[in-house]
Amino acid sequence: MGMPELVQRWTREMVLALPEDGNRYELLDGELLVSPSPRSAHQDTVVAPLRRLLPYVDAHRLGHPQISPADLQLTPEELAQPDLFVVPLVEGRRPKNWEEYGIPLLVVEVLSPSTARYDRLVKRRRYQRAGTREYWIVDPDARLVERWRPDDDRPEILEETLSWQPDSAQDPLRIELPAFFRKVWGEP
Repeated sequence: MGMPELVQRWTREMVLALPEDGNRYELLDGELLVSPSPRSAHQDTVVAPLRRLLPYVDAHRLGHPQISPADLQLTPEELAQPDLFVVPLVEGRRPKNWEEYGIPLLVVEVLSPSTARYDRLVKRRRYQRAGTREYWIVDPDARLVERWRPDDDRPEILEETLSWQPDSAQDPLRIELPAFFRKVWGEP
């Protein structure tokens, strides 16, 4: 009989000490998640919702959008690298350092073969527990968005229109998904 495999519980300090080797390192619930640098198509898909979110968030002063790489802390012992996220303003201004970022209002992850399991299970559950108001999983191949909220057991699958309304006093941001995905794929 072989020896049982030892499972190391990672710390934030250990992750921050790792070499800059092109990989993305995240630490959630003591588990180290490692993913390769994203491909160009992945990044194009991240930029597409950012282009829609920036003017909306700025016009309504709803928060501060950001993309990874990031050192987002859900707790002092965690390190998250969401593809795209929006955090609340701090005393009416954007956060000055990672410690001020707090819990995101919105997290957007773009699926890729190397990250799908983590995005749908590990990361999604962790963001839900942290109280992130909305967690979107953008699937460019299926041309849909899975929307999760903190108490959801199943995602809302969106194929036509994605609406985001973090402040009920403001009109929602609406993204027509067929046109959005045509743009992502460079189609007319």
